[in-house]
Amino acid sequence: MNPKASLLDRDSARRNHPGLIRPSLKTRIITSLVVAGMVGVAIFAFARLEFSFARLGSGMAQLATFLGLMVPPSAGGSAATFFKALGETVAIAFLGTLLAAIIALPLGFLAAQGMIGGWAMRFLTRRFSDTIRGVDTLIWALIWINVVGLGPFAGVLAIMTSDIGSFTKLFSEAIEATDRKPAEGVTSTGGNRLHVMRFGVLPQVMPVLISQTLYYFESNTRSATIIGIVGAGGIGLHLAEMIRTYEWDRVAFIILMILATVAVIDFFSSRLRTRLIGLRRAEA
Repeated sequence: MNPKASLLDRDSARRNHPGLIRPSLKTRIITSLVVAGMVGVAIFAFARLEFSFARLGSGMAQLATFLGLMVPPSAGGSAATFFKALGETVAIAFLGTLLAAIIALPLGFLAAQGMIGGWAMRFLTRRFSDTIRGVDTLIWALIWINVVGLGPFAGVLAIMTSDIGSFTKLFSEAIEATDRKPAEGVTSTGGNRLHVMRFGVLPQVMPVLISQTLYYFESNTRSATIIGIVGAGGIGLHLAEMIRTYEWDRVAFIILMILATVAVIDFFSSRLRTRLIGLRRAEA
């Protein structure tokens, strides 16, 4: 590389972007204060939460003992029961995700700017989704267990309720990011708002919505395991029981089952998402 050209480029950068090459004193002071504040908060958090490297070291030694007890994994004659419960967990995740996506689709149009309803409806829909999304799935599971009782039905309702808020936000953002030209074309031919959403917007966002739904299905398979621990059905109940009774070989077997299931779902959903994105690019 020519040294003179490099010097010229540096001189040009200094002239055109002086703030990037040498920030002002005010910028450096503010940056230093922000970094110092973050370090101070971290130190306070470590002290307040009683963080201890000694306890961490002893805990890691205990963890190594548990891992040793997990080898080799064994179903202990309960493989059929475990697989049935795992199928229940996958069904909980699938139904909860599907119902949430169906309910969130019209809510996404209500929350999207320029679609249906006025600013008041859009504001209320967005705040509703924020409220629903702000409560964790595990909390919803505890709520629904007290409403409908123990079992997988409460798990389906918990995942559905939690995902309605997330899907509403994601769907509305995808709808707002669509190209307005197809919608204008539908309007110019005499179409109403319903026609615009059906033929001008929905074909554009459908691959994105399906991709997001597939991702949440994969994630909810893990969530369904956790909520099963509190009594919402599925493999989580058996996992919690095995941990309580110190059956570590069975714990390892259940964990491997869950990991294998999530990996299979991730593989097929990734392939399907890739195809959907490819079709969308080809249509564009």
